[in-house]
Amino acid sequence: MMELLAERGSLFALTGAALIALGFYGFIMRRALIRRLIAFNVIGSGIFLLFGGTGYFGGGVDPVPRALIITGIVVALALTAFAAALAVRLARSGDDDENPEAGR
Repeated sequence: MMELLAERGSLFALTGAALIALGFYGFIMRRALIRRLIAFNVIGSGIFLLFGGTGYFGGGVDPVPRALIITGIVVALALTAFAAALAVRLARSGDDDENPEAGR
């Protein structure tokens, strides 16, 4: 049973690392604000999986990483809603980096 938990923790950690790398790629390669916001959320999900994977090592499930993950999800949700509202406001004002002619 211990080996299964260690394998599951390794799988979570590797999947989290892959999501972090994918999110960084999306954040660097995209200029659109909403796509960058989505890429930033993918990075956050990868970090949560990485924390969850580290919680499986040591013979059982550690409750501290779970508490950190739940707190992080709540904070990420609030900041994503705030960033989306800012992106909508920026799009309505016409000051978009991708279309410099929109504000003129």
